[in-house]
Amino acid sequence: MNFIFLGPPGAGKGTLAKEVAASYGIPHISTGDIFRENIKNGTELGKKAKAIIDAGGLVSDEITIGLVKDRLSKDDTKAGYILDGFPRTIPQAEALETFAKIDAAVNFDIEDEAVVERLGGRVCCKECGQMFHTKFNPPKVAGKCDKCSGELYTRDDDKTESIQNRLKVYRQSTAPLIDFYKGKGNLVDVDAKPAPEKVLAEFKTKFPKN
Repeated sequence: MNFIFLGPPGAGKGTLAKEVAASYGIPHISTGDIFRENIKNGTELGKKAKAIIDAGGLVSDEITIGLVKDRLSKDDTKAGYILDGFPRTIPQAEALETFAKIDAAVNFDIEDEAVVERLGGRVCCKECGQMFHTKFNPPKVAGKCDKCSGELYTRDDDKTESIQNRLKVYRQSTAPLIDFYKGKGNLVDVDAKPAPEKVLAEFKTKFPKN
């Protein structure tokens, strides 16, 4: 099956996409990964994207769509795939329809308060990058990394104001896709609040493997 994964930052869709990809034997296609791969390989689209990113701009729909279309033409997508991070807007979704058939847009549903709690408690080690959560996965010693005893800190994008701003941007730009796919009749809601293994179990119930 060809899936699109939708959901706000902190919904856990990236983690789940990796689990589903491994379980179903289909590639997890993240637009971030596509950009990095094309930039690394020095493709024409990669060079264009790099120039824009280096200048601090946003990569245009035209370039993003071109990169996704190229990625979906690869042989490993024949049995299905998961698109994560694309489409982000209605024009991207309309363009996707011209070269791909989507079986289900899976909306990982979670309230903003739960996202703030989930992301807001994250702390990261300055030395080794290990992640902890003050509530769900606390370090053994407050403020110190279990692995290397490095100092833990809260990244700027995990601060409450930043999280709320990211959610606002998501609701404004990407949430309309929920209505778009609902109108197509292929939107499927999955409750993203429980632990990842429970979310995966619900996904497998809704999309049994052939």
